[in-house]
Order: sequence, then structure tokens, then C-alpha cells
Amino acid sequence: MSGTDSEHTKEWDFWINGGRKAGSWNKIRVPSQWEQQGFGSYNYGRDYVTYGKNFKFNDEVGLYKHQFSVPNSWKGKSVNIVFEGSMTDTEVKINGKFAEAIHQGAFYEFKYDISDKLIFGKENILEVKVSKMSADKSVNNAERLADYWVLGGIFRPVYLEAAPKENISSTSIDAKADGTFRSNIHLKGISSVNNVKVEIFDAKNILVGESQIQIQKGDTLKQIQFSIKNPKLWTAETPNLYRAKFSLKKNRKNSYQTEEKFGFRTIEIKKGDGIYVNGTKIKMKGINRHVWWPETGRAVNKNIDLMDVQLIKEMNMNAVRCSHYPPNKSFLQICDSLGLYVLDELAGWQKKYSTEVGKKLVKEMVTRDANHPSIIFWSNGNEGGHNFDLDAEYAKYDLSNRPVIHAHHKPENAFNGIDCNHYEDYYSTQKILEGENIYMPTEFLHAQDDGGGGTSLADYWELHWNSKKGAGGFLWAFADEGLVRTDFNNQIDINAINAPDGVVGPHREKEGSFYAIREIYSPVKIDLKTLPNNFNGTIPVENRYHFTNLKDCQFEWKLVKFKTPFSSESGFDVLQKGKAQSANIQPTEKRKFEFKSSNKLERK
Repeated sequence: MSGTDSEHTKEWDFWINGGRKAGSWNKIRVPSQWEQQGFGSYNYGRDYVTYGKNFKFNDEVGLYKHQFSVPNSWKGKSVNIVFEGSMTDTEVKINGKFAEAIHQGAFYEFKYDISDKLIFGKENILEVKVSKMSADKSVNNAERLADYWVLGGIFRPVYLEAAPKENISSTSIDAKADGTFRSNIHLKGISSVNNVKVEIFDAKNILVGESQIQIQKGDTLKQIQFSIKNPKLWTAETPNLYRAKFSLKKNRKNSYQTEEKFGFRTIEIKKGDGIYVNGTKIKMKGINRHVWWPETGRAVNKNIDLMDVQLIKEMNMNAVRCSHYPPNKSFLQICDSLGLYVLDELAGWQKKYSTEVGKKLVKEMVTRDANHPSIIFWSNGNEGGHNFDLDAEYAKYDLSNRPVIHAHHKPENAFNGIDCNHYEDYYSTQKILEGENIYMPTEFLHAQDDGGGGTSLADYWELHWNSKKGAGGFLWAFADEGLVRTDFNNQIDINAINAPDGVVGPHREKEGSFYAIREIYSPVKIDLKTLPNNFNGTIPVENRYHFTNLKDCQFEWKLVKFKTPFSSESGFDVLQKGKAQSANIQPTEKRKFEFKSSNKLERK
């Protein structure tokens, strides 16, 4: 119904009650943020601090209209309208009839069954009312009183999905490192289907396991369990994926099919010790990421998601925190396929959702995201935005029962054996690492104006790497939130000192700390700063991969001569270069690396 992303949009009719272009019907691209299409007014979430107690956010309401047709062949099917993200309160009508209750919460996928409201074979009218500010105070507190831009509109895709009346509404997969596969299969409208079959295929599309169970009329949930032998495991270094095909069968014939990608892996928190994936202790080389692009705000596309994952991995990082809300689906799919550990976060910047609203949003978030192997933690809010009543909600929809953490900023708030305290200095970090909890700061240092992205990181990283309870952490933050202001000659606004806090610029320009981080987080650690006069080709090397032997890496070398300090030129000249044989050095092992090369290395 809408476009698929920020690069592929469709025009709908639009009216807004305040700000630019208020009071008249126009056209708007969907998905988009309406400010970026020239409507309404801008606010930054911290404006209430900047401008004092009498400040009020622009409380705009937008009305969308769109005509669409539904084929006659969909008669008798179950038809949902799906919204992947809409800011914020969203009221939906189909042909003048309310779809369901107003949805509250900007960053979550929701859907309504509209089968009984459609006219098949003819034009239908969709009307959507979107309020930038929520009627629920806790939603505004959790999502809008925040250190980021406050925008409005339908910013992720809207579409129809049709399925037989008897279908699978969702699945939740738990696939362990020992090859055990379990899945909760949520069923809808079951009246005549006999059984459900699950088939597992590897990356080469080879069937590696299958099983089936009987189902009865009225069943809404069935669990299936079986095992495969010697699965290839998922980690950030080895992102091996499988595909599970779920089939409803009626008299041995398929009546409905759905598929999910997943990975075999086991996550454990060993209290007082560390975080383990597949029995191996891991440490996070992570960063916080907003969903962002200067021209389009939080309406993005797969190319931006791919670029961001590639840049994060280029910095030798292995983890990302989705600050401070769940991202669009394509980002998680790319983290699955390229390999990043993900903290998927419920919004709650420094204030929390109410329990009533929060329970609905946890369900939507976890139901959508539960099968991504890249997600290893659920983060229940940020810096005080933790509703403790929601901690037990995640496991209701996540069969794998991932750990829940609290990304907090005050001492003595550890949860599930993990202390995530933000912005400790070097000495207080030492003290925490001597305590009883695992320490994994979900924010540390700070890249404002690129000032703290790489500064002191080497010292912090050595503390975590060499400490039993150090689990690494997540730098603040990935990209500057510079916004192209359509009310100000399309100039980029960073809201004074609030938004220029990225390791890369708004359009992902690499800044100085990008290169420092890449070197500090290198999984091949070489402390040798200069070659000794009696250099014989032996270099001390530490393998800081968790799962990869250095014999599986390729090594190249260059002998360079730098320009003199007062030279009119910068840089260096390459005198010699070549390839070196890889060394058999196990993960976390230290060894001497014998520098053997087909080229003769000469000192100059």
C-alpha cells in the first residue's frame, strides 16, 4: 500500500492541523517523516530542558487517506493491515469503520484483521489519523522526552497480508548449540487441518531435519521439538544461518506455509564470571546506534542498514545496541547474516512505559524479533526507563528465554548478574570489575564532536579484556544525528551540542576516532611498536578472536618510510610489500609469530 522504504515511496493524501502547510489537503510520500516532507514543525526531545518549564512540544495531528483495491481471490481469507512503525498514536479506519483500538507506541509493528471491512474486487478507502504526541503520558515520557529528534508520521511500510483462515500467526524458535530445535507455533482459525510439519534447511538448501505433530480443531498453540546432528553454529564470527519451513497439512496436502531464518546458538550468563555464547566467554566490542539518515530521519532503507553494519564491523566491532528502540527489520536481518551481537531495546529513554502500555509493546517487539539469532539480550529501557513489571514479559513470547538487562546509569542497579552502569571513569571501572557482578557498560566514553570515541578506549579495553568479569561495552555513539531542516534551506541541524555525538558523521563520514577504534579493537594484537635492530622475523601476537584461529586469516605486510617531520608532503612511501604465511594461533592464545615470506624483508 505504501512504498517499501525511504527510497521507494508512494503518495497518499495528507492534511495536518499545525505548522507548515496546515489546514489544507496535500500529497505526502509514505513511508516518511512529515517534517522532512515540508509539513509541521520541528522539536528536539530535550527542548523541554533547553526552554524551561513553560515549553510545550508541537502537538500535531496528521490525517492520511489512500485508496486501494483488494482482489476477489482474497475472499474467504484472513487479511491483515500491517504498520511497521508510526509516530505515535495511530487510529485506522477501513471504509469508514474503525479497524481496532488506537495503537500507542512509535517504534513497534502492529496489525489489524480487517477481513470483515473490505470490499473485494473494488476500491477501498484507508484513513489514518496519526498524533505526534501520545494521549498516554507514559508513552510521551518513554519516547519523546529524550535526547533525540521528535518527529511525526508513518515512517515504516504499510501493507496488506492475506492468508487462509487456517494459518500460523507467528512462531518462536529456540535452537541450541547441541542441535536441539524447539518452536512454539501459534495457530489461528484451526478447524480442519490435521498436522503441522517443520523442515530445516541449511545454507545450501539441503534438508537436514524434519518432524511433524498432529493438531486438533481449536488449537492455538503447539510446540514441536527435535534435533539435528552437528549443526554449524551461529556467532558474530561465524554467522551460520538455517531456514525453518512450517507447513499446515490437510489430508497430506499443504494448506499454508511460512518460513523463518534462524541460527543454532546457546547464550548463558554465568554470574560472577561472564557472558557465554556456545560455551565460550565473549566480550563486547560494541556501539550504540540510532536508526537515522539526515534527509529522511528514522525512515531508512536496506542500503543504509547494510552500510551501517559494514562500518561497525570495519571498526573490528562485534556488537551493537539498538538505542533506544527496536530497529527496522532489515537491520536485524543483516546483523544475522553478517554477524553482530545485538541488544534489542524497548524504548524508555529515562522514563518508563506504564505497565498496561508496556506489556502490549513488549509483546509486539518480541513477537517480531524473537527468531533473530543476532539478538542475545533484551534491554528493558534505558537509564531509569525500566518498568520492573515488564521484566518477566519477554519470556512469554521468546521461547529461547534470552536474558533481560537494564541499561542503567546509577550504581547498584545490576540486573541478572550484569552491571551496565554508564560513563564510569577508568578508576571506578576498575572498582566495579573487582565487585561481584559482570560489568558491561551499555554506554561509555562519548564521541561528542568526535572527542571521546577513541580517547582512552585502549585503556578501558585492556581493563575489560584482562578482567574475569569484564564483558566489554558499547560506545556512545555510532553516527551524528544531524537533520536536514526543510524549514531552514535544507541545512543540517545538530541541535547545538546534543546531536553531534557520533564516531561517523550524519552521512557516515569517517572521523578520527573511527580509525583509532579500528586499531584498538583489532582481533590480532601486536604490541611491538618498532622493529628491533636484531629483528629476525619473529613477532609476538595475541589472538583476540573468540572463535577464529589465526590460521584462517590472511596476512599481508608492507615496509613503509614516513615523510620527515618538516617535509612539504605527508604520508609515507611503500618500500616493500608481500604476503606472510598464517600462524596456527588459537582464540585468546598468545604466541610468537614466525614471519615467513616469499619476499625478502630488508631493513632500510
